[in-house]
Amino acid sequence: MPRPRVTWQLVLREIRRVGLPALAVRVQPAGKTLVNFETIFYAEPEGFERRLRLLGQRVEVRATASSFGWVFGDGESARTETAGGPYPVKDVVHEYVDAGVTVRPSVDVTYTAQWRVNGGGWQEIPQTVTVSGPATDLSVVEGTPVRTGG
Repeated sequence: MPRPRVTWQLVLREIRRVGLPALAVRVQPAGKTLVNFETIFYAEPEGFERRLRLLGQRVEVRATASSFGWVFGDGESARTETAGGPYPVKDVVHEYVDAGVTVRPSVDVTYTAQWRVNGGGWQEIPQTVTVSGPATDLSVVEGTPVRTGG
């Protein structure tokens, strides 16, 4: 009698049950930024690999972050294919226009995944999985000019 067949739909359902990593948004400057100033955003994705047992068979899964949905906390958002990076990288920047507020930016990561059964060839899962990351507090302040010298 042939073994039951593992399908990509079954693997996708299991990936969603197990869960893929959420990413914390990184902000520079951290905790506080200036109004009308380029604030840098980035995330630090890691590869995901997992061995599962489905229908009595060994299934390997690997997932990679493929796009990022940036939520800046002021009603604005952006989508990129890169995770950005810390200064001096400015792949993902945003300027806040209102001072005296605290916003809660976050990043949603979309994963693409592959799977294989019992060491066979890798196959693409034709659907993606998006995971929302936690928000972080960021105060938007106005700079105060200071006169120095004579």
